[in-house]
Parts: sequence; structure tokens; C-alpha cells
Amino acid sequence: MFHHEKKAFLKFFITYFVSVALLILAAGFFYFKQEKNHLLKSEEFSLIEYARHIKMHQNLDHFSKDYHYKIVEEDGNYIDIRNFSIVGREFTKYLPTKFKNRYLQVFKSTDFFNEKLFYLKMKIISIQLILLCIFAIISYKLAKSALKPLQESINTLDKFAKDLIHDLNTPVTSIKLNLKLLERIPELKENKILHRLNKSVHTISELHQNLTILLQEETFQMEYVNLYEIIHEIVEIQKGIYPNIRFIINQENFMVKTNPYAMKQILQNIISNACKYNKKDGFIKIYNDNNSLYIEDSGKGIEDAEKIFERSYSGEQSSGIGLDIVKRLAHAMNIQIAVKSELSKGTTFILTIV
Repeated sequence: MFHHEKKAFLKFFITYFVSVALLILAAGFFYFKQEKNHLLKSEEFSLIEYARHIKMHQNLDHFSKDYHYKIVEEDGNYIDIRNFSIVGREFTKYLPTKFKNRYLQVFKSTDFFNEKLFYLKMKIISIQLILLCIFAIISYKLAKSALKPLQESINTLDKFAKDLIHDLNTPVTSIKLNLKLLERIPELKENKILHRLNKSVHTISELHQNLTILLQEETFQMEYVNLYEIIHEIVEIQKGIYPNIRFIINQENFMVKTNPYAMKQILQNIISNACKYNKKDGFIKIYNDNNSLYIEDSGKGIEDAEKIFERSYSGEQSSGIGLDIVKRLAHAMNIQIAVKSELSKGTTFILTIV
């Protein structure tokens, strides 16, 4: 599953599951409140029944030892008949007697109530957990089903892109070979038109490589490689295209676990842009510090550095889909990428291998 497919799947799954989960939890909470009130009413009625037996001098044997009572006097204090409260670990209720200012206060332990309340909580939590598991499975199935049309569309586009890339390979290779033959002609060696054609073909070739690598995103194989071996290979190619650019590479060893082909494309796009938008007789400095690789150039700088990875970016130094692909490949390999830029002073790309 591609990164964008995983993202779409997770969004659908989380949205549906969280919505249902909130409904289940809310329903459980209100059901618990309702049942708790019902239990409290039952406890109050049991106290009233106990008081009735006392007033009528009936047998109290069927009432447990949790019950007891006393007669209290309230001089001038009015007691609401609806009174019912918890005092310590007992329920209590006042009921009037036939004697003025004398009330029967009945008590019942809250132990049995607390036990029933605990079992009620456990019952509701168990039901909620079961429902959450069921709806998690349903959410997963629905997310997979919703993703199928997207996957079919992507597969169709991928097949078209692969066919297109395959068909582009032959003419691009033919143009490159013919340009090399033309460069051997002494009269054309310093020809500006030929030089521009060479750069244009190189750009088309980069685009071809970008698309080829991007379509392999799902099957990336990670292995330990020395980044500077890849960097030197890229720099040698760029030196032939931009002979006026000075490359500064102070280190020779930086072992990381990555996909060498995808990493080469990332570095190729960044270094190529650094050359393309550099100053005349400028420099590109490449070095690493801990787990981060720095690619610093002496170019014009970027006005909106935070937007440069957006596909719709159209500033003076727009690089087509190159940096958009850099971001996607970096994300696929868990590489953090940042840009620091200052107008008229240059730009630094920072790749952090997590």
C-alpha cells in the first residue's frame, strides 16, 4: 500500500471509528446515569418500606442487618418528605410520625448498592469494549472497501506511467547518443545551442529517472550505503554540465540505511537544482553532522523556502515536480528534510536520517 493510500485509509478508518466510539461511550455514560438513578430510587423505596413496617409494628425479620432506625426530634425544623441522602456509608431518610416534631430516621448500608453499581460499571464497560472491537473490524472493512476505487485508479495511472516511461527511454537514449557524437565535432564543441540542448536532454533524463524511482516507492528495499559514494557519482555528472560550479566535499564516509536508488534520486534533484540556480562561479558545499547531511549552495536564495516542496510552487526557482518527488521519496524512507534559505546568500538543504 502506497503512503497516500495508507493516509486515505487511516483518515477514513479513524473518522468512522472515532465517531462510532464517541456514540458508544456517550450511550454507555447516559445508560449508567439512568441505571444509577434507578438503583438510588430502589434504595429509597426500600427505606420507605422498612419505615412502613416499623410504623405498623410488623415483623422486621426479612430485613437484613443493613437496616436500622432511630427516633429524632426536630424542634421547629421542617423536613422535606422527599429527603434522601448518604451519610458516611449509609443511606438515610426521615419520615414523619404521629407525634409532632418527632421523625423516624431509617438507615441502610450502602455496601449492597456499591456492589451493584460496580457490577453495572463492569457490565457497561464490557459491552462497550465488545462493541468497539466489532466496530473497529467494521471500520477496517469499510475503509478497505472505500479504498478500492482509489487503488484501481492509481493502478491504472501507474500502468499508463510505466508504459509511457518505457516508451520514453528509447528516444531519450537516442538523443543523448547523438548529442555525444555531435560534441566530438570540433566546430560544435563550444556551440551554445548544443550546450542548451544537452542541458534540456539532461532535464528530460532526470524527469525520466524521477518517475521510474517514484513508481517503485511501494517496493523500496533498504540497505546500508555510503552516501558519499552516491554524491561523488552525481557530482561527476554535474561537473560536466556546470563546469563553472565549484564543489566542496570535506568528508568521505557517511553510512546510512536507505534505498540507494531512491536516495540517489533525492540527491540528484537537490544537487541539480543547486547547480541550476547557482551564481556564476558559485560553489556547492556538501558535508554531514551526526545523522544529518547538508547541501549548501551560493545561489540566489528562495523567497518562500517553506513552499518549495509544494507541487504548485511557481517561484523564480521552481523545479517542476523534482522537489515534490524529493519530499515523497524522503517521506517513504523516513527521512526528515528541511530547507534554510536567505535571499542573495544561498540555500541549504538538510536531510536527517531518522
